Amino acid sequence: MSTKPALTPSPAAVDMKFEIVVIPVSDIDRAKEFYQRLGWRLDADFATDDKDFRVVQFTPPGSGCSVIFGKRVTGATPGSSQGLYLIVSDIEAARKELMDRGVEVSEPFHANGGGYAGSDEPFLFGENRIEGPDPNHSSYRSFASFNDPDGNGWLFQEITSRLPGRIDADTTNFASVKDLADAMRRASAAHGEHEKRIGAADANWPDWYAEYMVREQSGEKLPE
Repeated sequence: MSTKPALTPSPAAVDMKFEIVVIPVSDIDRAKEFYQRLGWRLDADFATDDKDFRVVQFTPPGSGCSVIFGKRVTGATPGSSQGLYLIVSDIEAARKELMDRGVEVSEPFHANGGGYAGSDEPFLFGENRIEGPDPNHSSYRSFASFNDPDGNGWLFQEITSRLPGRIDADTTNFASVKDLADAMRRASAAHGEHEKRIGAADANWPDWYAEYMVREQSGEKLPE
């Protein structure tokens, strides 16, 4: 019996931009007020003349992906969308932003191999929430959650350094001025340690900053 050799996957040649997530809601105007309160950009609120169809679109700040909801947009049960990730570089700042806008947000939490402490509900992959951010403040490990009025579940996830391969090492971009400023602060702190190691002021600090920020974002080994 002959078998075909396994094909080696190659990168797709055509851009496929993931830009829309549909969330099911029971009250369109209530949902619209909530997402406006978050400070998200309202991109569209379109309805047909007979009012048999309506679609509302919002985009979170710094996001390349938007959410839509409305009438005759989805047959899913309102509130059934769970585990909707919002990636942030500072989870405490993200929580404060929403709480200042009157939104109830959970305390930070993390997971550790299915361990459990406290009374909060299980979250991703059947693991339970452990109170507080990740003790080492590692990327991907700290979360906070909130729900929209229908119970659609959102998760803040704090990421400051991407895993290798997640970001093109030749391409660097920051979603907002704040993300760029936070990256520069981390680079500044690391550069201070670098100058301690070399025992002198580093006149070439702009290049060091740039290399550190690009490597941090792409998940490569950081300069020393």
